Amino acid sequence: MSTFQNITSSSIVFLLTGVPGLEAFHTWISILFCFLYITALSGNSLILFVIVTQPNLHEPMYYFLSMLSTTDLGLSVSTLITMLGIFWFNAREISFNACSSQMFFIQLFTVMESSVLLAMAFDRFVAISNPLRYTSVLTDLKIAQIGAAIITRGTVIQIPILVLLKRLSFCHSHVLHHSYCFHPDVMKLSCTDTRINSALGLTALITTAGVDSIFIILSYLLIIKTVLSIASPEERKKAFSTCISHVGAVAVFYISLISLSFVHRFGKWAPPYVHTLIANAYLLLPPVMNPIIYSVKTKQIRRAVLKVLHSMQVQKTIKHSVHNLQVKNCFLNLLRT
Repeated sequence: MSTFQNITSSSIVFLLTGVPGLEAFHTWISILFCFLYITALSGNSLILFVIVTQPNLHEPMYYFLSMLSTTDLGLSVSTLITMLGIFWFNAREISFNACSSQMFFIQLFTVMESSVLLAMAFDRFVAISNPLRYTSVLTDLKIAQIGAAIITRGTVIQIPILVLLKRLSFCHSHVLHHSYCFHPDVMKLSCTDTRINSALGLTALITTAGVDSIFIILSYLLIIKTVLSIASPEERKKAFSTCISHVGAVAVFYISLISLSFVHRFGKWAPPYVHTLIANAYLLLPPVMNPIIYSVKTKQIRRAVLKVLHSMQVQKTIKHSVHNLQVKNCFLNLLRT
């Protein structure tokens, strides 16, 4: 039995299909995915760089935004190698250990993203409901503790899922109809009873994204109640405007998650490529959209990004001018000699 377990788990190699049914369009799909990855990686890296280098952004709201960008970078990198490897190099094989590691990090960063969005909702609630105590409530130490709790929460939730995954045996097909290791798809291939895995996965989803969404909604109900009690229409508008970016990020994350869950549970009639594309969109849309939302809707971030880009352009112009001057001097020296 142990020999069979060894062959069917740790030694198994899965075959990723990419986007089943759209193999003829893999080249065009790869161009789209490459563009999305470049947008996600560059956008979130720029947000992180701006927050680190601009002292006026060293505030709780932007610390939480840096956590969101870090999580989005992790989520993007988790699938980058396998997804582009399939489309560009036809590298479809992935070992069980590599597959389980990828699933662990995908689910870890997903839980972390939900947790960060909850923390950001709490940040907005404190900033609007009790602005005078905002910096005393959300101190640097408190923010660091929240960040550590987010990482710990995701890790503790995902370790049992990973342990139970390693007990599964795979006796039949090893083909995964996705461009990365999708947990429900892997469990479908198992010839072992997966009811415990499914129950634990559902429990993890409810206790993370489900609970977080309830507290986010509760936070905004309290925010709305506070804002409506403000007498000045301009102050009410200003208070609401500070929440627009966060509401957009929450909408992108939960709409993608709900769409994936709906198609997985009730979309048996849908072609396989629909499941795959929605699963890819679920992981790519938040990292792509969050930097855009915060850059467009948050004035301080927009100004800081433009300032950094302008500074980079000025430095490039100066270097180019210095280079031209050096070439000119060198040429004049040659003429003199």
